[in-house]
Amino acid sequence: MRRRRLLWKLFPVHLLITVIALIALTVFASNSLHEFFIAESLADLESRALLVENEVRDLLAENKLDQLNDFCKRLGQKASTRITVILDSGRVVADSLQEPAKMGNHADRAEVISALRGHPGSSIRFSPTMQEKMMYVAVPLVQEGPSAAEIIIYGVLRVSIPITAFDQALKEVHGKIALGGLVIALITAIITLMVSRRFSRPLEAIKRSAERFGRGDFSHQLTVNDDALSISLEVGSLVDTMNGMAQQLNERITTAERQHQQLDAVFASMIESVIAVDPSENVISLNQAAAELFQVDPSRIAGKNIDKVVGKGDILHFVNKTMSGHKTIEEDIVFSDQEKKVRYLQAHGTRLRNLGGQHYGALIVLNDITRLQKLEEVRRDFVANVSHELKTPITSIKGFVETLLDGALEDPQDTKRFLGIINKQTDRLNSIVEDLLTLSRLEQEGKDKTELLFQKESLSKILQSAVDACKVDAEDKNIEVKVTCPKDLFVFVNGPLLEQAIVNLVVNSIKYSNEESKVHVEAGRDNGEVVISVRDFGVGIAEEHLPRLFERFYRSDKARSRKLGGTGLGLAIVKHIVQVHEGSVTVESTPGKATVFSIRLPASQVV
Repeated sequence: MRRRRLLWKLFPVHLLITVIALIALTVFASNSLHEFFIAESLADLESRALLVENEVRDLLAENKLDQLNDFCKRLGQKASTRITVILDSGRVVADSLQEPAKMGNHADRAEVISALRGHPGSSIRFSPTMQEKMMYVAVPLVQEGPSAAEIIIYGVLRVSIPITAFDQALKEVHGKIALGGLVIALITAIITLMVSRRFSRPLEAIKRSAERFGRGDFSHQLTVNDDALSISLEVGSLVDTMNGMAQQLNERITTAERQHQQLDAVFASMIESVIAVDPSENVISLNQAAAELFQVDPSRIAGKNIDKVVGKGDILHFVNKTMSGHKTIEEDIVFSDQEKKVRYLQAHGTRLRNLGGQHYGALIVLNDITRLQKLEEVRRDFVANVSHELKTPITSIKGFVETLLDGALEDPQDTKRFLGIINKQTDRLNSIVEDLLTLSRLEQEGKDKTELLFQKESLSKILQSAVDACKVDAEDKNIEVKVTCPKDLFVFVNGPLLEQAIVNLVVNSIKYSNEESKVHVEAGRDNGEVVISVRDFGVGIAEEHLPRLFERFYRSDKARSRKLGGTGLGLAIVKHIVQVHEGSVTVESTPGKATVFSIRLPASQVV
């Protein structure tokens, strides 16, 4: 089947070339024959006209129009030629076939126009009078003027013959030529088929082997039969060359594939975003990290300009700078992705060169340092906040100590008051340090949960124990704390930690509630999860403060928080305790009405 496919590729081409050559030869021969006949016929007609020119000129000069008409009819009948005499005005005065009086003016005929200008004219056209195609030749009738150099054209002698018979003869000749060409084409087709079949066999063998090579199968050597070698010695040389090439290709492809796989593995495993571009800044390739960073499909972006990937920002400018430079460059770039999230990138760019030292693109490596940047910002904020929180009580303590040393010790009443303030500020310092230690411990335990003890606990008992711990604070403001929780709800948690989280939320609600208000602590199931909510009806929290409420030392009302004695770490501790339990904590608030803190524990924590 393959041999036939190649055979029917070679055979039609050869046959087509032969047929085209035959057609071209036939057309050329027919046109040449037609042009030859036309030229000979025109020359013959012109000769006929010149033979009778003198008689016609004499009769016309003597104005013997009747004799001239009879002469034309008699001579035209004998010579099978139509003869027409036309004055310079275009009026017909004699014609061998028609009555001159019935014929129209011929001044607009092409051959007549040419003759009136002093040159023999000719044309071929359909004659309405004869109802057939005619060939016309017209010669001028001249006489000498007053001077010897002057010639006067006073008429035209036109002769014509029908060429319908000639056209019919040409058609017969064309038919014979076509028939002969068809016979030659059939003979050529048979010969071409035999030759094509003989050549197709070795070529098919070579083609099959080449296809195996193209598929990467180099296990079979290329072989052809003796027929191929008998056709041409070059076939044997080609076979040896292809076999040698196949062996070399096999070795090189194996090496290249191994190296490519190694590079792909390294490329794909890199957490840095890597982009390679050509000199036109079209993407050659990019790894998965870069595809995720720019949210593109690597298979679809290859070959497109880099601005289609990174947009018109700082990264594009960095690529342009890398392409125009000669050294490795580094920059810190702020990038906004498609979701408008700000990312901080550390960019490295270098030009790519081949073994010949020619520049063929650039390699861009982008290291996402957003997390490090945010951690650095958190660290700076944390240091600033801790310094501020510690500085306030230390300043207060130092001030009152200096006051006592300056002589206030002599007044027992002031001394007692000052020492009480110092004691209060010392307790505040101790609370801040204790909360910081608690946060540090929670972060460490969150990384290594094996240090925590999780066991089955009654959630109702945990909530009641937490509320009891806040009883004194609630009684001081005459606030009712109500607990609602099913007795049969058990959870797999670290009881002391969860209780501490509830205590922090309840204490927070009591602090920011008016006297004789209420705080509700409720727990229940929601789609398999456990939801614990602490609701107060106090001052509420403005909406702009809600997203940052669980940050360390963040206060929505700084003056009131410090007045109430908070450290600014209670809600941060709650968040870390919930995270240790793989849950989440949220807050909803309406200023002046109510605030609800909700802890959601996953279904895996429910027993």
